[in-house]
Parts: sequence; C-alpha cells; structure tokens
Amino acid sequence: MVATYSEYHRDRIGWFFGLQGWQLVLLAVAALPVLGLVQRGAWTAALAGAGVWVLTLVVVAVPVRGRSATGWLLASLAFLLGRRAGWTRWRSRAATGAAQDLAEADLPGVLQAVQIHDGPPHGPHQVRVAVAQNHALSTWAVTAQVTHPGIGMADSADRDRQGHGLAELLDLAARTELIEEVLFTVRTVPDDGAERDLWVRKHRKPGGPELSRRVNDDLRQSLTGASVRTETFVTLVVPEARMGRPAREAGGRLEGRARVLYGLMGEVEAQLSGGLGMTQVAWLTSPQLALVCRTGFAPGDRAGIVEALAAHTQDSGVNADVPWALAGPSGADPVARHYSHDAWNSVSVTLQLPTKGAVLGALAPVLTPGEAGERRSLLVAFPILAQSVADRRTANNEWAADLGEELRARARMKVRARQRAETAKARGVDVQLARGSCLTRPYAVATVTVPKTARVAEYGRRLDAAVRRAGFAPLRLDLAHDVAFAASTVPLGVSLTRKATR
Repeated sequence: MVATYSEYHRDRIGWFFGLQGWQLVLLAVAALPVLGLVQRGAWTAALAGAGVWVLTLVVVAVPVRGRSATGWLLASLAFLLGRRAGWTRWRSRAATGAAQDLAEADLPGVLQAVQIHDGPPHGPHQVRVAVAQNHALSTWAVTAQVTHPGIGMADSADRDRQGHGLAELLDLAARTELIEEVLFTVRTVPDDGAERDLWVRKHRKPGGPELSRRVNDDLRQSLTGASVRTETFVTLVVPEARMGRPAREAGGRLEGRARVLYGLMGEVEAQLSGGLGMTQVAWLTSPQLALVCRTGFAPGDRAGIVEALAAHTQDSGVNADVPWALAGPSGADPVARHYSHDAWNSVSVTLQLPTKGAVLGALAPVLTPGEAGERRSLLVAFPILAQSVADRRTANNEWAADLGEELRARARMKVRARQRAETAKARGVDVQLARGSCLTRPYAVATVTVPKTARVAEYGRRLDAAVRRAGFAPLRLDLAHDVAFAASTVPLGVSLTRKATR
C-alpha cells in the first residue's frame, strides 16, 4: 500500500480563536473607542464605531487569496508605483548596446543581485563548479543537474524507500548546520527533436532505402510530438552568516567558501545517489549554468544551442558557450497577472498542501504539458529551520494549540474535527523533533511558460486545473509572477523564503 504523507500543519497557530497576537492587539485597540461610546450611552456613534471595527476585522484577520486586505493594498500600491516610475521595466545591457564584460551576469528582477564565480578545480577531472553569490540575500549556492529513473513503475516499497531517502537528505542537511535550503527544480517541455535530428543526419546513408527513410520520418513526426523532455536540478543554499567561520578556517575569501561548498556537495551527492536513487549527479560549471539559465528564459533557444554543441565537437572554432551577459532575456516586464520575458509569457501558482495528505508522485499532472510549445516548471523548496528556532517554534505552536483548546472549552464551544487534528499534529511535531528529525517549511511553486502568440490566461487556467487534479489547491501569485518565475525556473538559489537584506 502506498504511504500517504500528512504529518504537517500550519506554520503558525493562532492562540485566541485562530488569531495571532498582533491581530488580537490591533482589534482590541480598535474596540476601545466603541466600548467608551457604549459606556457613555452614545448608541448611534457606537453603532457606527462597531461598523468600523468590523471593517478592521475584515482587513486584518480575513485572508483574501492568501493575503490580508492590508497586504494586497500595500503590494498593489508598490506595484503601481514601480510601473509608474519605470522601475519594473527591464532591458538588458546587450540589447541597449551597453554590454562590456560578457562574463558578468545581466539578469532581470531579483536575479540582478546574483554574481557567478568559478570555483577552484575540484574532483578527478579538475572541474570548476559554478558558485552563485546573491548579494541581496547574502547567500551562496551551487546547482547540480540530476537524472532520476522515475517512480511511475516503482512499487510501494520502493516509493517508501525513496520517501525515507528524502527525509534522510533533509536531516543530513540540517546536521551540517550550514545548508539553509534544499531546492528541487523540474522543467518539462515537449521534445524539440534536436538530438534525434542530429543522430539521423549522422547515421543516414545517401543511398538508403526509401521505405526506411519514410518510416523514420513518420516516427520523428509522431514521436516528437508525443515526447516530453525533463530537466531536474538540485540547489544547495548556504547563508553567509553560517558560512563565515568555516570559510575562514578553509582559507577565506572565495576559495575558502568554495571548499566549504565542495564538502557539502560530497555529502549531499552520496545521499542523492543512495537514498533517492539518482543515477547521475553532475554539478554545473559556469558555462553549463549559463545555458540552463538561457533556456529557462527562452525554451525555444535550446535547439540552436544543441546544434552549436554538435558543431563544436567537429570544429573547435565554433563557439557553443552562452556568455552570462546573454544568458538572460533581452527585456522583461512584470504584469499583474503574468510575467513577460522576450517572446514568452509565464504564469505562476503556489500549491497548498491538502489536509488529507499526498502520496509520492502526486505532482505528476502538474508537470505534464498539454500543448505544443508549452513548458511546465516546478520548484519544491525545503527551507530548514535551525534546531533552536525549530524548538522555539514548536513550543509556541504547542502552547497556542493548548491555550486555544482551553479557551474553547471555557467558552463551551464545540471543538471541530479539524481543530482536534491540528492540535494533535502540533503535539506530534515535538515528538518528531525529540527523535532527531529536522523541521522544514516546504512549499511548491509551479509555472507555465508559453509563446506570446498564445493566450497565457488560458494556459494559466489549465495549470490551475492540473494542480487541482493532482489533489492540491492552486493559488495565483499575482503581483509577484516575476519572483515566482525566477524561483521555479532558473536554478540560481533564489526562492520565496528569504527577503532581501540590501
């Protein structure tokens, strides 16, 4: 029988009838004038004040599509101000003729603060792994492209083993006391047939049978349209606050930080190949990461890059690398309901975990493109809380659950099944921490990318339907599609967890 994973609960539990402390204080302060009017007998003014208090309750405590009304108001004002001032409109230096250093990354939005370094030679092949430094978030990241055989034909025992392997990977990352986030990025796109075309041109003989040619051409036409190509990446994110001391002990500066990251890569790679069953783990170099970044912004460029790589094997004079100055789009414009970059539009949603739990492999419908030219991307992020933070957060949630349960009992309110389940889960997390497990705050972001000639709103609705078909609830990331796209499509260590510090 396939295991269902449901041992999760809300990040924060309101201790007073679902309200958090700051919400309760704000509502109590707003109620003081109303109580004063009632005490003086000014009933008309008290009634008007009660209406204002109810409006405050709606604005503060009632969520609207994942945010409070105050959050929506502030985000909308900031977005409109940015568009009016022209801050959101981005053009690359290469497109405006101002590019000077081709090795310097020129990326839009939250990726502007990312700088790519070549690490020192590593491993038997002396490969220089790309190290991504985010100056705004004060983090360092390395990315690996991995190959997994999939779990479509795996039995329940094999799936359970890989599920335990993922838990062991997160526990390993927590024990390092360095890794703050483990990011899994998956991109699926209908196959463009570039590799098959190269193979056919190389092996087809001029005097071959006509029937054989026709059969191969028919196979290409039918199989290419039905095939899906998948790219999977694993990114390790280490904050500078945790990196400083080990880096100084390893020599300091960039080389010391790279050596610390190389040690973490070795530990994680062993767990990826063992517990998770990865058949190949390749840590990306700077040219490889630039190619991944370019195809993330422009999926249609991959066929030309494959042709250039094939020509480079025959003629070393052919330049098949993508310089970082050209790895991003030529232009990008965030819109309220989608993100526009070059000749493509993207829509992003976040996935809300179902109360009944989920099985391993439930996200398959989210990653299945439905039309030619459609690209699906998915980020599954595992932010790992430090042990002290996890203990404090768990104690607060358990205390809030107990206090809420006692208040309902004193008020003679009926305790619903959902409330009992949340209280039991809050207490169960403390048991898991006592056994040595780590505490994470997982979330997922899915993105669909289509050409500008297609109606992106229709593909966004199809993505919502795919998320619901997988058993999750979709939530559009309106006003933040640019950040969601960068997090779910470009594996440079950017996520929705941390806020910029600079």
